[in-house]
Amino acid sequence: MSNRAVLEVIALDAEDAVAAQAGGADRLELVTDMAADGLTPSCATFAEIRAAVDIPLRVMLRLTGGFAAGDIDVLVAAARELRAEGAEEFVLGFLDAQGRPDLVAVERLVAELDGCRWTFHRAIDRAADRDTLRKQLADMPGLDTYLTAGSPKGVDDGIPTLLAEAARKGEPGYEPRILVGGGLRLDHLPELLSAGIDAVHIGGAARPAGWAGPVDAAVVREWRAVLDA
Repeated sequence: MSNRAVLEVIALDAEDAVAAQAGGADRLELVTDMAADGLTPSCATFAEIRAAVDIPLRVMLRLTGGFAAGDIDVLVAAARELRAEGAEEFVLGFLDAQGRPDLVAVERLVAELDGCRWTFHRAIDRAADRDTLRKQLADMPGLDTYLTAGSPKGVDDGIPTLLAEAARKGEPGYEPRILVGGGLRLDHLPELLSAGIDAVHIGGAARPAGWAGPVDAAVVREWRAVLDA
């Protein structure tokens, strides 16, 4: 990737992936079952998408809706199979019943990833204490990104938190890149970019027909143009 702002797009299949790359996406997040907010795709889906595009792919590791890890042995096995298929980047994030990071689950998966780069996803927006979560995860190998809206309600409510965290860039726990997603709109971008936030994530926003329809390359291209302006 260049130094331009990163545009990550959710892809469910190869058709989405091709359209997103054509529109100027820098990276894809691969998931299945958006009714559950995105679960781990099959190895076959990963392989089809990997063959269709040449931009980086981050693969979701998540078994069920919500932010509990569930059966960690199943997650570890899924990660192992995806790595064997060629996956090199991942997305994960788990909380315990008190809203603290589930360090046992995260550490088990990170050990299996063996240095692969990964994103801690929007579980951070449901954490009991965001600052504590960041500091507890600060030394996790491969963690280079937080996907966050700044609030469980979405970017409209989360902008103050996003701007405050961006201002702490470089502090312990605040080294990973902020990737903004969750109710993100084009009109949010100027304020975020001016604060030094240089990565955004879109899903439904790239699909004029909703989740039942495909990614629209023209819509992705519009986001690319605004980011590059």
